[in-house]
Amino acid sequence: MTPLVLIADPKQSAQVTDWADRAGWVVGLLLFVALVYWLMREGWKWRATLQSDLPELPTAPDALAAPPSRQAGGEPKLTMSGRYHGSTTAGQWLDRIVAHGLGTRSRAELTLTDAGLTVVRPGATDFFVPAAQLREARLDKGIAGKVLTEGGLLVVTWAHGDKLIDSGFRSDQAAEHDAWVEAINTISHDQEGAR
Repeated sequence: MTPLVLIADPKQSAQVTDWADRAGWVVGLLLFVALVYWLMREGWKWRATLQSDLPELPTAPDALAAPPSRQAGGEPKLTMSGRYHGSTTAGQWLDRIVAHGLGTRSRAELTLTDAGLTVVRPGATDFFVPAAQLREARLDKGIAGKVLTEGGLLVVTWAHGDKLIDSGFRSDQAAEHDAWVEAINTISHDQEGAR
């Protein structure tokens, strides 16, 4: 019997990193990311242009801009701290409205009075929905890019110009949502009877 002799592979040096090739890939990836970001930004601006027929957002009357104790528009029925998640065309939860800053997510302070709904957004455009423009409120699970658990989102439907808009809010205390739905729907029904 002949002994089995294993011959080891000859030693090879480790492959040298090609820095020029690696730098080319990194630069290419950065350019691709910049292109995608630019296209997203242009798409956002294009959507705002398409929605340019939407009138300017109403602001709260001066009487409501005062502290609640001195407001002429009535005592606040409800106040809420939370987040504003965006607005869409009513009934179309993926058709985001970006005109006049309505597409900007932000913190929000909501105040509901007999005069309407005041939405104060630090770092974004504040707006006011007169009571006559409120249509309904409901609990939902999602709005344009934000999906929560069932009933985790307060959606307020309101008229602006000739368009119905759904705006989504989430309170820091989600248990408050039911009271908001009831109060807004009561105001909406009262206003509907007055029309």
